[in-house]
Amino acid sequence: MTVDTATAFWTLAPGHGELREETLPALGEGEVRVRALYGTVSRGTEALVFQGRVPESEWQRMRAPFQVGDFPWPVKYGYVSVGVVEAGPESLLGREVFCLHPHQDRYLVPAAAVTPLPAGVPAARAVLAANLETAINGCWDAAPRVGDRIVVIGAGVVGALVAWLCAAIPGTRVRLVDVSPARAELARALGIDFCLADRAPADNDLVIHASGNPEGLRQALALAGDEARVVEMSWYGDREASLPLGEAFHSRRLRLISSQVGRLPAERMPRWDYRRRLSLALELLRDPCLDALISGESDFRELPALMPRLAAGAGEVLCHRLRYSTPD
Repeated sequence: MTVDTATAFWTLAPGHGELREETLPALGEGEVRVRALYGTVSRGTEALVFQGRVPESEWQRMRAPFQVGDFPWPVKYGYVSVGVVEAGPESLLGREVFCLHPHQDRYLVPAAAVTPLPAGVPAARAVLAANLETAINGCWDAAPRVGDRIVVIGAGVVGALVAWLCAAIPGTRVRLVDVSPARAELARALGIDFCLADRAPADNDLVIHASGNPEGLRQALALAGDEARVVEMSWYGDREASLPLGEAFHSRRLRLISSQVGRLPAERMPRWDYRRRLSLALELLRDPCLDALISGESDFRELPALMPRLAAGAGEVLCHRLRYSTPD
């Protein structure tokens, strides 16, 4: 393949995608050409896109940067790419960068769309940046405080990262909760306490739900103490979630808060923007313990066969990394 061609992954129908060759345009003023090194697939939002489960009401809001095509399909979708700059401004040439871009082995974007990786952050770990941004935004929305008793339900990548961030606050007692006993090993690697869902402690100051299952949100309400905050980080696409908002929900004065990475909390907007948040996520990825979140790796060209399995959520998959090429 020459540098003026690329291979990209397209979703063509529910549960079906393929690789397509395309021609890259000539490099324009202020642009960079990136050769992808690694990527990953979101098992939340991206799985819903692949399964055709994005509600029509959300088609515009759910567009990803540099997406091609429109929902439901055909669409070139994705938002995690770590690569090396092959052409563009001299200050970026040869730099490893993170970019919110669909699955593609080479691409052109404005130079402002890429963020160089900080020293000490390997490209193979930087694929976690988008998940960590989501976790940071979730913590901002949840507002954990010194000494809080905190339960995070759902030991997937985002839930584990939220628990990891909360556990760094002095005096907090954080418990990561999941239905899978295998997640205990992940919690140990991250230095977080773990328990199975049926043993989760009650009367918590803060409960954060990230399991993607409405039953987990029902449990979150049950585990919250009086006047506590419950933060919902899961997105269900076209599914509905039934909740017990009768019973003692009002008398206990629980607060149910939604969190979504696409918008910064209002109190952060005067001082923060998306680039600053991404830079923070990349800086935090210096911690090698986060490698425990990478549960496997496949060649990019295996994605058409791999994607249905990842979207179905089979097995103990956490972050499954895609390998495009190796650094020079």
